[in-house]
Amino acid sequence: MTALVMGVVNVTPDSFSDGGEYFDHAKAIEHGLELVALGCDIVDIGGESTRPGSLSIDEHEEKRRVLPVVAELSKHVRISIDTVKPSVARAAIEAGATLVNDISSSLAEVAAAAGVGWVAMHMQGEPRTMQENPHYEDVVTEVVDYLREKVAWATRLGIGEVWVDPGIGFGKTVEHNLELLANIDRLVELGSPVLVGTSRKTFLGRIAARFEGEMPPPRNRLEGSLATAAWCYSHGVQAMRVHDVREVLQLRSLAGYR
Repeated sequence: MTALVMGVVNVTPDSFSDGGEYFDHAKAIEHGLELVALGCDIVDIGGESTRPGSLSIDEHEEKRRVLPVVAELSKHVRISIDTVKPSVARAAIEAGATLVNDISSSLAEVAAAAGVGWVAMHMQGEPRTMQENPHYEDVVTEVVDYLREKVAWATRLGIGEVWVDPGIGFGKTVEHNLELLANIDRLVELGSPVLVGTSRKTFLGRIAARFEGEMPPPRNRLEGSLATAAWCYSHGVQAMRVHDVREVLQLRSLAGYR
């Protein structure tokens, strides 16, 4: 069974989990190399926070943040560029990225033109407003149908590697997230490789708060991150996007997923 680990390098001052820690290029590269040394399969580099309530930044600033990091780390590991801007995606591909991690599901034509892989993610709304009042009649069916359409579009464009991501936490309540995870098989059945990101997210903190009395900060949500990673891997998900790379690699090894 393929069970890849995608490690996160946020070259941002304001990401929800580690904002500012790797904003410096040298620190971001050092962290990425640490993930490579651990055995990470893919490193996902982003220069713009997509946490709830976040605002977009200028494309030139985003390029300034990510391109030196992409260029250096792509010498050592496969790089995914986490962006919604066509110009940033193109520049990152030129610098060495081979996968476009696209929360907007709008960059298929960019990926097709460059001959790289593409991740289509479901999001209701946009990061600035997505958690204000998410609503679905049937969250699983709506997400699966949306991603099926994106896969068809990408296939028509000739993209040979199309991933799908249910967008846990992107315009979803705790209950929506849990329902999507409980029915992750339906996404796997689409036939495209599935990427899931639950790592340290708010819904895990809210679930933990039911037992602990208060919501733990992102770095103290390891139990939920590992539990959801194990669940997803066991149901055929091909990759998890994670902050706690060492621990997820250990989980993968112990469970025999690879």
